[in-house]
Amino acid sequence: MIHDDDNATRETSTTTTTETVAPSSDVQTNGEPPRRRRGFAAMDPKLVSELASRGGKAAQRAGTAHRFNSEEARVAGRKGGQATGAKRRAKAAGSN
Repeated sequence: MIHDDDNATRETSTTTTTETVAPSSDVQTNGEPPRRRRGFAAMDPKLVSELASRGGKAAQRAGTAHRFNSEEARVAGRKGGQATGAKRRAKAAGSN
């Protein structure tokens, strides 16, 4: 909290500057206060990566991790392509 006494002892500058502030993703335009990030979103990305790495290594050691073989990867990729194609076809059919 800033008190009036603190402001009186500070030096003030006679020059004015204009600052350009980039819009933040945390700022909401609807007048509500910005939402605070929680959990992994609030953490440093390097720390999140390190934690994920530790979890993956632990799952490998425990034998509970899953590794795709080439056939499983091919099937999964095909499903993703079909889903994307279906969405595009539906969108194109709806716009006509």
